[in-house]
Amino acid sequence: MASLTSLFTTVPKSGLVGASVARNATSTPRIFLATAPRRIQASSQQDAAAEVNETRNAAENVSQTAKDMASKVSATAQDVSEKAKQTAQDAWSQAKGTAQKAADTVMGKADESKEFVKENAEQVKKSMNTKKETI
Repeated sequence: MASLTSLFTTVPKSGLVGASVARNATSTPRIFLATAPRRIQASSQQDAAAEVNETRNAAENVSQTAKDMASKVSATAQDVSEKAKQTAQDAWSQAKGTAQKAADTVMGKADESKEFVKENAEQVKKSMNTKKETI
């Protein structure tokens, strides 16, 4: 029994995780230790290989998704660029049209003024000629 008591004091010191249970039998003492289950080494290697494959597949998926997103961003940027270019061209066309209308209006007014001045100049000449004759 003394060896059983020393075993209970040794088990916690050895670092085994779990609870220990001692059971007395008539012939030999039996000790049961409850620990976390362990996998067999061969299974762990297979699991590790499966994990590596899953990680590789996940990395490939992330890489492909990044490439897809990059191509979508590129296409969107090109589309936005085309729209901006078209908007700038439309604005330039409208500005040119407005400037041309303003120029035509000013030229039209200038032509009208020119004609008006010519007509009035002749009337002023006649008026001055008649004043000279009366003087």
